[in-house]
Amino acid sequence: MRTLATFTLLAVAGTLSGCAAGTGTVNPTVYSVNQPVVSRTDYVFDVNAGSGGLSYGDQARLADWFEALELGYGDRVSIEDPSPYGAPDRRASVADIAGRYGLLLADRAPVTAGAIPPGQMRVIISRTRAEVPNCPNWDRESNGEFRGSATSNYGCAINSNVAAMVANPEDLIRGQTGDGSGDPRTTARAIGTYRSATPTGAGGQAIEAETTAGGN
Repeated sequence: MRTLATFTLLAVAGTLSGCAAGTGTVNPTVYSVNQPVVSRTDYVFDVNAGSGGLSYGDQARLADWFEALELGYGDRVSIEDPSPYGAPDRRASVADIAGRYGLLLADRAPVTAGAIPPGQMRVIISRTRAEVPNCPNWDRESNGEFRGSATSNYGCAINSNVAAMVANPEDLIRGQTGDGSGDPRTTARAIGTYRSATPTGAGGQAIEAETTAGGN
């Protein structure tokens, strides 16, 4: 298993152009210069791959690797297979193990360094994290705020909390998109619940009267 270099992406959320949180920075707007930064790390694992899929031993090794990395929601699992022969069976073997963690295989794998040894394929876990650098930021506090500027720490608390709580940090970059389809059972569930509910007072039962009189 190897860990590849991490690269950084800035989450676009009203970032001020030409401004950076630092000494002397003046921010006369309601936007925060302290924005979440999303970084991604790729972990790679080269595993033996036969024409009929992964052997029991290789499946166990892969499952142990997933367990050691605490694979979970927000992680992306992909495969780089240099050989087209038996690829569906090998992909199915990895998909079955990833499915135990509630994850589906990504359609495309990121570019990784190093050649894949003959007779093997590469399993890649792409993991992202979000954090707000240079927070808390009290650079301008010692100078006072007399120029109609937000403090240098403005936005640190809420943006750091969002970065810590978001399940999939990549959502801070491009969000979630719908698939263009809908399940009529889901959309009609609320209406069905309303229609099937027993009306108040059904069966001759009197509606209980409530009063607030006499309360202290």
